Amino acid sequence: SFAPLQRGLLREALKAVRVGGVVGYATCSPHLAETRVVVEDVLKGRGGEPVEAEWVDARPLMPGVPALGEGPDVQLWPHLHG
Repeated sequence: SFAPLQRGLLREALKAVRVGGVVGYATCSPHLAETRVVVEDVLKGRGGEPVEAEWVDARPLMPGVPALGEGPDVQLWPHLHG
């Protein structure tokens, strides 16, 4: 699993972004442990200090795209989304 590396990269990106800035976290993994769980871990401080950040609902950024899930994250699939 690349989750430890992904947590570190996300944590550093969130530290580096300016106040009011946006960090997009995207992977090509279908595994929740490398997607949603990484974000949850970083925001809750699992494996390091908590990072103050808002998890923005990505679904409104993709109007008209079907089957995006319950949010706030989205998971796109080749067989559904091309």
